[in-house]
Amino acid sequence: MNPAMTRTVLLDVVGLTSRLIGEHTPNLRAFRDAGHLAVVDPAFPAVTCTAQSNYLTGLTPSQHGIVGNGWYHRELSEVQFWKQSNRLVTGEKLWEFARRQRPDFTCAKVFWWYNMYSTADYSITPRPLYPADGRKVFDVHAWPYSIRTEIKRDLGEFPFAGFWGPGAGRVTPQGGRDCASRWIAESAKWIETRYRPTLSLVYLPHLDYNLQRLGVVTPAGVVRPEIVPDLREIDALVGDLLRFYASAGVQVAMLSEYGLVDVDQPVHLNRLFRNKGWLVVKDELGLETLDAGASRVFAVADHQVAHVYINDANLASEARALLEQTPGIAEVLDSQAKRARGVDHARSGDLIAVAGERAWFTYYYWFDDAKAPDFARCVDIHRKPGYDPVELFTDPRFSALGLKARVGWRLLKKRLGFRMLMDLIPLEAELVRGSHGGRPSDPRDWPVALTPSAWSLPATLTSTELGAAIRQWVVDG
Repeated sequence: MNPAMTRTVLLDVVGLTSRLIGEHTPNLRAFRDAGHLAVVDPAFPAVTCTAQSNYLTGLTPSQHGIVGNGWYHRELSEVQFWKQSNRLVTGEKLWEFARRQRPDFTCAKVFWWYNMYSTADYSITPRPLYPADGRKVFDVHAWPYSIRTEIKRDLGEFPFAGFWGPGAGRVTPQGGRDCASRWIAESAKWIETRYRPTLSLVYLPHLDYNLQRLGVVTPAGVVRPEIVPDLREIDALVGDLLRFYASAGVQVAMLSEYGLVDVDQPVHLNRLFRNKGWLVVKDELGLETLDAGASRVFAVADHQVAHVYINDANLASEARALLEQTPGIAEVLDSQAKRARGVDHARSGDLIAVAGERAWFTYYYWFDDAKAPDFARCVDIHRKPGYDPVELFTDPRFSALGLKARVGWRLLKKRLGFRMLMDLIPLEAELVRGSHGGRPSDPRDWPVALTPSAWSLPATLTSTELGAAIRQWVVDG
């Protein structure tokens, strides 16, 4: 390795904004005060897969193709979310750029998305196993393959239930490794100790969960007291990583993908389209499943942005008019507007609906909850034709004792080898209190970049400008 090259870690502290850095986050505040804070005009849409792709390529979705966390695959007539192949992302990646400048450059991707089959040297990402008997076995995928066995031997199994679902973001009194972000942080330290990569990309999602469950600020404009423990937990975790990397001589920078805002208005676009007779559902064992390929108009909901696909071009004008008059929708983007926002790609919807700041989009398409598909009441991020933050909750109809008994019975059936349905998720969109995806009106709710004092940035920059700056940092150090 070139002796002048300074090794770097880039911490992705999901949901972090300037509003949240203060008395409850002394480590983050000290890091900010010793260096620089830049406010990032967020990616569009401001969701994980798009924001990370903007940062790692310096391109917009029009160029790299990641128009959201999921989209409708027109050639398959299927909606697919949270796919993991890095080959979905077009454009030269950060580590590929750096490697052209310095052939000995190495990169570790620690739980950043599109982590499979990339050209990064080391990677680890969540990846369940799906045996033929219908089970879902929590696991990780890693490269080289040997990492998977060795890291689980040293750290234990990845706490998948703490990464997404009703248990996500729950921390034991000791801050144990059932906290997914803490396990990820330990895995980053594990990879640093063994491989000493030039660049480590580390994903820390802890803040994301309760900010969606509880919201961000009170009506008085101050941080909600309910999320203070989450701020303290992520601050302690970051502080530990800062000390670890300082002892290893590794410089640290931080960024976030988006900031969350308070919401209280779910918008059910697919129910609107079904009312018009445009959306088609099919009966599957007495339950209703969306048939995207047969539908004339349908929406793929992704937080505060929804891609609207129009299979019948004759309905384009009417569909746009319906969206524009629907409460909770702030903008409807056509081809020209998509081009201006950098999201005019073949994967995008024919129209894109953007929610008002206090609204968000559900994927719901049924009218009778008794006919909702079986996966609606489960944590099932791949089968649902849209993002579902209600997966962060358990059904409030169950008492704590009743819920524990329900879970226990299902786990017993699973252990005994019987098929079971972990149907614990409510169908009450009103439970969700925080969301993201649009461009918040207050820059205090925009994502941020925190950098060492030697890395100067303008006070405000776009996500692609930040991507370009990161390229120079990691190469020139």
